[in-house]
Amino acid sequence: MTTSALTRARTRLSSALLVAVGLAAGFGVAQGTGIRALGGAVFAGAGVAAGYLWVQRRGWAVALGLGALYVGAFVLAHVLALGVGMAAWLAVGLVTLAAAGLTYAVADRPRPRGLIR
Repeated sequence: MTTSALTRARTRLSSALLVAVGLAAGFGVAQGTGIRALGGAVFAGAGVAAGYLWVQRRGWAVALGLGALYVGAFVLAHVLALGVGMAAWLAVGLVTLAAAGLTYAVADRPRPRGLIR
């Protein structure tokens, strides 16, 4: 492996981490500051950054699907907290784990090099 390949492999940003930051930190910022728009800006910024990575790594179809998952997780957290009565942080934690895990499986997990499809 060349030095540039090793550097690239170590510095590869995880889109699943961006999803987790967007959902959990976005909620935390909104709740901590009392400014919902600020939390929304964190959510949107992380989503745009993750979307850029998805398009680059897996193409538009996967990016649109993961984008729908990301927004769906945001909506589901609200439904669980407001509609079902679940504790807000628990709802956010559950959807964050699910969305970040699925994102990792689809977009971030290294693919085997030997298989040709």
